[in-house]
Amino acid sequence: MAGRKQHLVVDCLGLVLVVMVTAASVQDLDAAVGLLQRLRKLYFSIRLIWADDGYAGRLVDWAAEKLQISLDIVKRSDDTTGFVVLPRRWVMERTLSRLMRSRRLVRDVETLPAMHESMVLWSMTMLMGSRLAGRRPAAFSRPSRAQ
Repeated sequence: MAGRKQHLVVDCLGLVLVVMVTAASVQDLDAAVGLLQRLRKLYFSIRLIWADDGYAGRLVDWAAEKLQISLDIVKRSDDTTGFVVLPRRWVMERTLSRLMRSRRLVRDVETLPAMHESMVLWSMTMLMGSRLAGRRPAAFSRPSRAQ
């Protein structure tokens, strides 16, 4: 595989619910169909998903009709210039940045898409475990002052 894309669904806290890894040549709309089907199978009570404007179009109608999921597209305003924090979109960006702290995900070393998906889930498990234990990631903790 020359390149790959990872498609994620996260909850409001940024914790990964579903991950799917595809070849880079697969269009986002096509991958989203399989991703949403996985989501529906695992989490049947989810009714609303905020999505990037790359997922707008026929996917919104398909999700409503086939899966009974409302896909709300978060769009950038046409009259803004420069960088703008989009509502709900920052949650996904924060999750992606946290996942990139994992060495196995920074480099594209996995040969199988299923293994890459497992590494994403493992990295998220490590993050959730450190949160439950009350530990802060080393990158954000303050250095201790020697006295």
